[in-house]
Formats: sequence, structure tokens, C-alpha cells
Amino acid sequence: MNLRFIPISDLKDANVSIFSQYKENQLVHYNEPDLGLFIAESPKVIFRALDAGYEPISLLVEDKTIESREASELWEKLRKMPDNNGDTPVYVGDMKLLSQITGFKLTRGVLCAMKRKKLPDAREFCKDFCRIAVLENVVNPTNVGAIFRSAAALNIDAVLLTSGCSDPLYRRAARVSMGTVFQIPWTYISSEGHDHNETPFWPERGMGLLKSMGFKTVAMALRDRSVSIDHPELMKEPKLAIILGTEGEGLMDETITTCDYVVKIPMSHGVDSLNVAAASAVVFWQLGLKRS
Repeated sequence: MNLRFIPISDLKDANVSIFSQYKENQLVHYNEPDLGLFIAESPKVIFRALDAGYEPISLLVEDKTIESREASELWEKLRKMPDNNGDTPVYVGDMKLLSQITGFKLTRGVLCAMKRKKLPDAREFCKDFCRIAVLENVVNPTNVGAIFRSAAALNIDAVLLTSGCSDPLYRRAARVSMGTVFQIPWTYISSEGHDHNETPFWPERGMGLLKSMGFKTVAMALRDRSVSIDHPELMKEPKLAIILGTEGEGLMDETITTCDYVVKIPMSHGVDSLNVAAASAVVFWQLGLKRS
């Protein structure tokens, strides 16, 4: 792949419109009916996206960063990639200008616009997995990213998301995950909402899908029937789908009622709950399959 370094000095430069004029939810639909785009931030995150097969479109970099060790390694990696679409532009500007274009200070001084990939079907995707996490309407991208990082580190095979979740490829989610959104397999359990006269896919049909794949379902919630995360029967289950709910409200009552287990994390000092990202790390450590 050939890189073309192009200085920019104007906020209205059309070449950087992907970075300056589109919100992240607009980039999802940028190429409709084809797959859209997303923005990866920082060399480490971009590295992991490239390793996962995502295709770069263009980059935006701070001039003081361009010769840093991390950036130099990134240029070298990009140059070794197949050249599918001619030169890849790398737009270069000073931090003051780039902050005005992007609206925030760049982490490690680099952004990369990349093509999305088609997501796999949940049934085909999870059939051979033993431990998966299911996120129910987790809307904060920071929490989504942190959960992915914990899942990747603590022996969870994959992550499924309901359609109400924040996109794991949003810049903040991917950055907080340290790029693990590109390492651990994931997909939406369904992108369906109300389909004519049918019920919403989640939770009724989604829970049925999980159980049809052989998973025992685990609701993380405080209820009278809640058991501890180290309950002996729970620990023996060969396939578990661990379901974590949205910030504040937690899981829907219907989800909790339908699950095979309702599970709590033992706590002290009268504390009854943790942030969903913190809770995910604890439960993944306990229930993730320990691998040598």
C-alpha cells in the first residue's frame, strides 16, 4: 500500500469531511446500500483493526506525531498491506487545527477512517462457543468498550449485543476497549425491532435462540432467587450466556424471568450494585473458562 502525506491548513478542506462533517451514527450509513465507515483512534487501536482485516480509507494525523515510534510502526504496517485502491491519503495538520476539525484532542495523534465489515449471523456465530456475554441495551460507549476489554482478557468467547446497545465500533468504545473490539468475535443478536405484527426479537425470540444453541442463560440481577457467582451448579454448566443490563435500570423483568439462573456478586458495606463494566470483569473472571 502506498501512503500519500498531504498537509492541510483549512477547516473546510473537503478531503477531511469524513472526520469533520459526519457524526458516528451518520458514518454507519455513509455508503448505503453498501457497508458504512467508522473512525479508529490511536495507533494501537488502528493496528488491531488492521490485523482483524478492516480496510483503511484515509488517515488524519498531528504533524508532531507523524515521526513518533508508534506512528512510524503504523506507516510501516500500512505499506506492507495489499494495495487495493491506489494511494491511501494521510492528512497532516497541527494539533490546534485538528482539534477544531474533530472537536476533541486526538489520542496519540492519529485517526483512521475504515470500512465496516458484514457482521455474522448469531446462530452460526456462536454454535461452537462455551461462554458468551450478551449486552442488553448498554448505551454508554465507554461501558461497551470496557466490557469488551474484560471479555477478551477473561476468557469469554464472544459478545452479542441487542439492537439498543451502543455500537462497539464507535470511536470511544473501540479506544476504551484498547482495540479488543477487533479481537473478540461479536455481532448483534438481532438488528430487528418490531417486524410488522411480530414481537420484538429481544428478549422473547433472542432468549429462545440462545437456548436453542444449548446455552444456559444467566441474568446478572438482584432478585429473591439470585445465587452467588460461585454457585456449584452454575460453575459446572458447559455453556453459559451471561446477560448484562443497561446502566441504572439493569435487565428487563422479562429477561430475568426467562433466564435459567439469576446471579449476584457478593458485596460488602451495604453496596448492592456495581457499574456494569466493573460487574462484567468480576463475573467474567469467575465464570469464564479458565484456559492454560
